[in-house]
Amino acid sequence: MTIRYSGLLLAAAGLTLPIAVSAQRAADAPTDIRVIGHRDPEGLLPDQTEPRAVSAISADFIVKQAPTLNAFQLVNLLPGANVASSDPYGLSTSSSLTLRGLGQDEIGVLMEGAPQNDIGYYYAYPSQFADPANVRKIALAQGSVDIDSPTVVGAGGLLSLTLDDPRATRQMLADLSLGSHDLRRVFVRVDTGTIGNTGLKAFLSYSGTRADNWRGPGYDTRQHVDAKLLREWGNGNRASLALSYNNANSSSYRSPTLADWQANGRGFNYDARYTEGNTNYWRLYRAPFRNLYASAPVHLALSDRLTLDSTTYLQFGYGNSPYGTQLATTGNFLGDEELAQPIVLPGAKDGVATVLGNYTGDQMRMGQVGKLTLQAGIHRLTAGLWFDYGTDRVTQTYTTIDAAGRPTDRWGYRSKAIRTADGRLLAYENQRTVTVTKSVFLADSIALTPGLTVDIGFKGVNLLRNGRNYLPGPQSRVRSDSFAALPRAAVHYAIDDRQQIFANITTNFRTPNEFTLYDSYYGGVVSTRGTDALKNEYSVSQELGYRYIGPSLSASVTGFHYKFRNRQLATVVDSGGAQVNSTLNAGGQTSYGIDAEIDYRPAKGVSVYVSGEYLRARIDDDLPVGADYLPTRGKRAVSSPTLQIGAGSTYDDGHLFGSITGKYVGRQYATFMNDESIPGYATLDLSIGVHLADWLDGKRTDLRLNAINVIDPHVLAGVQAVSTNARDVVGRGGTAITGNAPAYYIGSGAAVVATVSRAF
Repeated sequence: MTIRYSGLLLAAAGLTLPIAVSAQRAADAPTDIRVIGHRDPEGLLPDQTEPRAVSAISADFIVKQAPTLNAFQLVNLLPGANVASSDPYGLSTSSSLTLRGLGQDEIGVLMEGAPQNDIGYYYAYPSQFADPANVRKIALAQGSVDIDSPTVVGAGGLLSLTLDDPRATRQMLADLSLGSHDLRRVFVRVDTGTIGNTGLKAFLSYSGTRADNWRGPGYDTRQHVDAKLLREWGNGNRASLALSYNNANSSSYRSPTLADWQANGRGFNYDARYTEGNTNYWRLYRAPFRNLYASAPVHLALSDRLTLDSTTYLQFGYGNSPYGTQLATTGNFLGDEELAQPIVLPGAKDGVATVLGNYTGDQMRMGQVGKLTLQAGIHRLTAGLWFDYGTDRVTQTYTTIDAAGRPTDRWGYRSKAIRTADGRLLAYENQRTVTVTKSVFLADSIALTPGLTVDIGFKGVNLLRNGRNYLPGPQSRVRSDSFAALPRAAVHYAIDDRQQIFANITTNFRTPNEFTLYDSYYGGVVSTRGTDALKNEYSVSQELGYRYIGPSLSASVTGFHYKFRNRQLATVVDSGGAQVNSTLNAGGQTSYGIDAEIDYRPAKGVSVYVSGEYLRARIDDDLPVGADYLPTRGKRAVSSPTLQIGAGSTYDDGHLFGSITGKYVGRQYATFMNDESIPGYATLDLSIGVHLADWLDGKRTDLRLNAINVIDPHVLAGVQAVSTNARDVVGRGGTAITGNAPAYYIGSGAAVVATVSRAF
């Protein structure tokens, strides 16, 4: 009989082994065991046996890449992943990831089993995640999330980061990197080894990074700490605590319209020098953020047939996305209330002063997800609960600047913001939202034959938002309450030791983000009416796939189909000068396509990888605009390239190593009317390095050189803010609907990074 071990990455040996039979059937089986799998130290296509599409990269691939790259950039080669990054080093928050045309607010992100998505707007910010050197594996499920995943978004798939375990022996690793645009980075990690007789082991790491903006004035800084404490005992029991702290100050990159791009190209930047009255000065667009993520996953074998898995998590985050604007001492409003007394503005001339507009978010989130799994004959039964509590305090305030254009407080603290004459906070937005999520899930995995497994499951999710609008006006409190029933089913069949087929059907939902609940004011009147009547997005997706796992060749091909109701499409809107994440209801959408990837290993240490995606995504409905409808039915969905192709190769003979990766992304539309788009483009990254340990003292000593985006195409890489129509259009009812230009991410430039790594 053949036993195949699924998803177990033996990092020390660089061996990936797959499983297709349950532990109960293994116990009843003959003892003739053959291991099917391949040694794949490059980590380009680890073996999988999930009944859904899953791609992954391991630490052995990650360590060959530039040390600053974030998780989005690292998975860019995988099928379906479309990454638009504004800077080559991954330090900027101006980036996006779409999977099969679905945006990052549709993609669940977990790190050590804990959710990383913003609870109010569903975004995840990869520059805040753990340092790549501490990541053991990044898995990308393109079509669905696990039933026990603590996330309320997932139609676009699931990105899961697994941190490296602490080493069993005491050691230290230090990296030093220097690169283009005055990049300087240091990374130090210390492993304690097993601590006395406690069975505990831990690691603690620190990294500090600084780099100039590759275009325009400004620079980025990032201070980051990761830590993990682990204890393992008995028959597979383990408990760990992972911490990740990030403190960054990033200079924003301007996002042009197509007209801006055609007129200025890469010169569309913020101003390097401040002059009186200038709201475009770069120091007014530096975004400071600090975050702490904590996760405590536990796995307990309660008996030979019953296990308990639990993850408790806690998050804190505060940041400011500022902008330059002007205020007058008179003629101001607070909500719908006109201020009778003038406000005090230091440095005002003729009653007007340039100030820093603050858009601050202060978030706290905590929760726990737990499940019991029982092996009962051919059934593997799972039952679990998830609870999540989060608060989000959003304010849009104003801070004074000095004569040189420097903000007196870059963090946008309310205690230091400009006040009204009677001492109240002068704010364009001022609100607090509490989000409570409760979920129950049940699943059964039935091993009908030694090769055939059927999975069925159900997940119920309740999401409740309660909020308060602190601005004077007709709205003081808001509330929305949603429930979704999410059934699912999957089939997995192992044809033989090397071949698998699988199929699944999954449901997902997403509520509109919290911004849609609140009234917005302009000039003392409600300019946008908040509502709790927006319908939830609901989707049904299907996958049918085939895998082959051989000693020198592995491959996977998956066909997929999506049907959306009330497709929630993320965009960015101007709210009083701030660029705010918001949601458009795009009606129905139908998508289908094919993902494929293949990994060929012709010789030891050599891997050649190719991935691709064909996507057809169409809008099913005409889009309501005012009292009329845009004729959008049958149009292509935005940010959904028809074709993507990725290719890469790695080499490592124990002395020399290197990699080459390239990606092509096809044309992307930016409007529902398909009247504006950006052409396809390609990127290419290279790396080369040498292992020096054998020539020195036997301890790891590596030198490597990474060249990022070496062909340096001058392109628009993605859509930052979609619009309904770029040009004026006559609606179905004869109304003239004015066009509004979408905005784009400018693709990052080239960069070169040299890194020396040394173990002690």
